[in-house]
Amino acid sequence: MSLPAVLLAAGSSPSPTPSGSSTPAVPTLQDAQQSATNAASWVEQNWSTWLAIGLKVLLILVIAVVLRKVLLRAITKLIDRMNRTVESAEGTTLGGLLVNAERRRQRSQAIGSVLRSVASFVILGTAAMTVLSAFQINLAPLLASAGVAGVAIGFGARNLVTDFLSGVFMILEDQYGVGDTIDSGVASGEVVEVGLRVTKLRGASGEIWYVRNGEIKRIGNLSQGWATAGVDVIVRANEDLDKVRATLDEVAEKMAKEEPWNEVLWSPIEVLGLDSVLIDSMVVRVSAKTMPGKALTVERELRWRIKRAFDAAHIRIVGGETAVLLDEENPDRTAGVAAPAVFADSDSPQVAATAPIASPRSATAGK
Repeated sequence: MSLPAVLLAAGSSPSPTPSGSSTPAVPTLQDAQQSATNAASWVEQNWSTWLAIGLKVLLILVIAVVLRKVLLRAITKLIDRMNRTVESAEGTTLGGLLVNAERRRQRSQAIGSVLRSVASFVILGTAAMTVLSAFQINLAPLLASAGVAGVAIGFGARNLVTDFLSGVFMILEDQYGVGDTIDSGVASGEVVEVGLRVTKLRGASGEIWYVRNGEIKRIGNLSQGWATAGVDVIVRANEDLDKVRATLDEVAEKMAKEEPWNEVLWSPIEVLGLDSVLIDSMVVRVSAKTMPGKALTVERELRWRIKRAFDAAHIRIVGGETAVLLDEENPDRTAGVAAPAVFADSDSPQVAATAPIASPRSATAGK
């Protein structure tokens, strides 16, 4: 075959196509116009819905903020009015005795803090739930999860919740306050600080007790109302009761007229009479109503004055049931000494009876 024929055959055959990928199609102007048309149509169809949702959310937030500010301001005014009432009561004589400014101030601040926290939590929580519902979000799973989490936290921190609730009710009921002397069962002393979870007490030796409010089952407040000072005077059974009563009445009358006892004593000192009568002694009870927290001081002063008055009147105070009466003319110094024991004498029959019995084997060995 000649070369021209080969070239002719090659030219007449189809040329091979490249094996590579085809070039991507470039979007045309018609495609861009179609996308813009679709977006405009979607916005035109949904703009009213989104505008309504936005206005609804804005209205909810505005109402929540305004309501929160109004409630917080009302709570603040209420607390300020309570403080002003306390300050006006301090100007009177009775108010100065019964009102503790620091106690009332801390109580009002604690109540205000609790009320503000509760109001903020309720208002903001309700607003957040309303906003989520405005976006058509299903709140059922969220509420169920929050309920399960709340139960788990409640079981794990039940002591903390108990302490907090107990503290809230103690403050609201005004069971005790700063400056009061209380007996909480687990500890006793003067209240230094009252918190929602812990109450701080200072004991008689100066120690500080931190008592959880949930651990307090009972409270004995020794600083509210009034206190009773009682003194038991033990004298001999053969003393003249009229003389004893006259001496005690003289001491009571003199003490009630002197300062500062005339302000501490809220009632006359009374001789209540015989509290008990024993073979060798008798107990005379003396009592008085005093200012809260001053009973121990009044009792000490009253004992001091009674002892001095009895010494001047030659009335002997004895030691109670174990007192030994002595004859003033011929005192028997051995009356209070125990009788000698029979075992003190080594030759007594009792000692011989307690001697060990010798065994037969030991007696044979001795022979």
